[in-house]
Amino acid sequence: MTSHFSLEGARSRPLTPPAGLIDQVIPGESLAIRRVKQLIGAVAVSDAPVLVRGSTGTGKELVAEAVHRASGRNGQLVAVNCAAIPAELLESELFGHEKGAFTGAERQRIGRIEMAQGGTLFLDEIGDMPLALQAKLLRVLESRRIARVGGTSEIDVDFRLVTATHRNLDAQVAKGGFRSDLYYRINVFPLELPDLRERTSDIPLILSRMLEDHLGRNPALDLPHFDAGALRSLAAHDWPGNVRELRNVLARAVVLFPGRMVTARHVRENLLQLAMPDPEGQSELPPAAPPASQGLPEPSQFQDMLGGRADLDLRGYLRDIEVALIEAALAQREGCVTRAADALRLRRTTLIEKMKKFGIMRGVES
Repeated sequence: MTSHFSLEGARSRPLTPPAGLIDQVIPGESLAIRRVKQLIGAVAVSDAPVLVRGSTGTGKELVAEAVHRASGRNGQLVAVNCAAIPAELLESELFGHEKGAFTGAERQRIGRIEMAQGGTLFLDEIGDMPLALQAKLLRVLESRRIARVGGTSEIDVDFRLVTATHRNLDAQVAKGGFRSDLYYRINVFPLELPDLRERTSDIPLILSRMLEDHLGRNPALDLPHFDAGALRSLAAHDWPGNVRELRNVLARAVVLFPGRMVTARHVRENLLQLAMPDPEGQSELPPAAPPASQGLPEPSQFQDMLGGRADLDLRGYLRDIEVALIEAALAQREGCVTRAADALRLRRTTLIEKMKKFGIMRGVES
């Protein structure tokens, strides 16, 4: 059988992936995810097919991206969800078609396999691929050639294959629902992704990466912040939807708590079970302490201060107190606007407006 791999291209790729490249794609430092990253680093620079297995929502597409980026291949990563495309259209989607190949084929179309030339083809949910198409995919993997639907000539292709599934392919093979020869062709290097409940210590890092992504798409976004109690509540959740469910929870937080500190109560009552929070987050705050317990004068002392005066500038006096308290809170919290706002029982955006109003220079943009 003739090989169609490019030796020149193989020599141009690195022997080991650059340090930290995989971490840029997959956040997390738990033992379970570090083992996955080590396996990705080991297999990435080879041409061995990779089969990613794991529950729905665990981030299998990120593994494909990490494998591709660490491989050093010059082509692009081309993804196809085999479960999302109707069976009658999947062949044309993968192989492309010639003009007039079928009703509606008004022009030639390049398929996803050709688009992955020199790069990586990611077939997500390959367990949902029809048996007839499995046979055609097997032939491509063995010959490294394709023919477009309605075409007569064959085209050489060079791509790295990464597949993924949440199904038990061994059971499907036993029942005749998946070709055994294709299974052994794609299951050269299996990678098992852990559920999020198995690596809850990674939640802060995953959230941080997701928040960065939100900010990258919209730099003007006023993002929420999660306190320690909120992170503990997130870690205690079972996460049946895995990382995808966590992404949904964060999307709710961005909508419901812009610029606000998210607490454990918010997580339980507003994010895991969608509900509108109380305005300004007042419900989660304890009742205001008496003035004396906060270091403020008793009302009777104000009478002594006023005495017989009738010229006190109340507005200016209150403004000076407000400025002094804001500056003190910022100084005590090392310039962190978010933490200063929490100390003053204000929304972060409210504090920023007051700082602008009074000309107070902020310290840390967080």
